[in-house]
Amino acid sequence: MSDPSPPVLLERPEPGIALLRLHRPDARNALSPELQTMLAAQFSILSEDPQTRCILVTGGDQVFAAGGDIGDMLEVGAMELYQRHTERLWAPIRNCPKPVIAAVCGYAYGGGCELAMLADIIIAGRNARFSQPEIRLGIMPGIGGTQRLVRAVGKAKAMHMALTGQPLNAEQAWIAGLVSEVVADDEVLGHALGLARSIAAMPPLAAEQIKEVILLGMDASLDAGLALERRAAALLFATRDQKEGMQAFLEKRPPRFEGR
Repeated sequence: MSDPSPPVLLERPEPGIALLRLHRPDARNALSPELQTMLAAQFSILSEDPQTRCILVTGGDQVFAAGGDIGDMLEVGAMELYQRHTERLWAPIRNCPKPVIAAVCGYAYGGGCELAMLADIIIAGRNARFSQPEIRLGIMPGIGGTQRLVRAVGKAKAMHMALTGQPLNAEQAWIAGLVSEVVADDEVLGHALGLARSIAAMPPLAAEQIKEVILLGMDASLDAGLALERRAAALLFATRDQKEGMQAFLEKRPPRFEGR
């Protein structure tokens, strides 16, 4: 009997933290149109939710997401695929102002790897695998797998991954700069949750500005990036959280950040 639950589950493990769990266990969390639509809808809601300060995305213990839904794509024509405008569907994830952490166990292949790369931080289990295997199906990455991959790991490694379809294991992905940390498989979600807890305790306006400036600065000249940084840093001095953070430091007490 098929699982009647939705393909994306929203959990609230702690205040300030939203956990989005990919849930198509019978299909190795393949990114069906329904799953992608629901994931995008959740990100749209969470992006506007002032109570959400950090978002976790995870899959199962054995697989994060094994790529696109091949059965859905088999008979799709070029124009139909183009008119799906997947870039618009994934825009709420790409444009999410909140810090996003991907907790990856097992396979993150194809669209799964592309989804993980949309996160700001990737925590990988030791048995995690990252791959862009589309070439083996006669196609190529189409949701950022060529563009984000080269920015993450550089031309040589990106070319090797995309042209051979061969995966990187977790250690290789860490050395290449694709993932932030590697931990034991059974510690991935707990470690990611601890990191989310730490980020959620930070001033949210500062976290959003840091994320925005880093992402925009990646594709800008150094001078342009530094200008963005100066303006964002000055802007934060107009917030209550800046006053609270500095006052708490001087008074040697924990700060109480409100996102104002």
